[in-house]
Amino acid sequence: MEQNNSLNTNHLDIDKFASSIEELLELCETLLTENGRLSKQNKQLFAEKIKLGEKNQLSQSKVAGMITRLKTLEVEI
Repeated sequence: MEQNNSLNTNHLDIDKFASSIEELLELCETLLTENGRLSKQNKQLFAEKIKLGEKNQLSQSKVAGMITRLKTLEVEI
C-alpha cells in the first residue's frame, strides 16, 4: 500500500513538473514574440531619431542663413 502511495505521489510530481515546463515554454514563446516586436519598434524609433536629427540640423542651418542675411541687410541700411 505504501508503495502505491509513493507511485501516486511520484506521478503527481511528474505531472506538476511537466505542467511547469509547458508553462515555461509558453512564457518563452510569448517573450520571444514580444522581444521581436520591441526590437522592430526600437529600429523604427532609431530611424525616426536619425531623420529628426537631420531635419533639426537643416533647420538650424536655414535659421543661421536667415540671421546672416538679416545682419547683412542691417549693415546695408
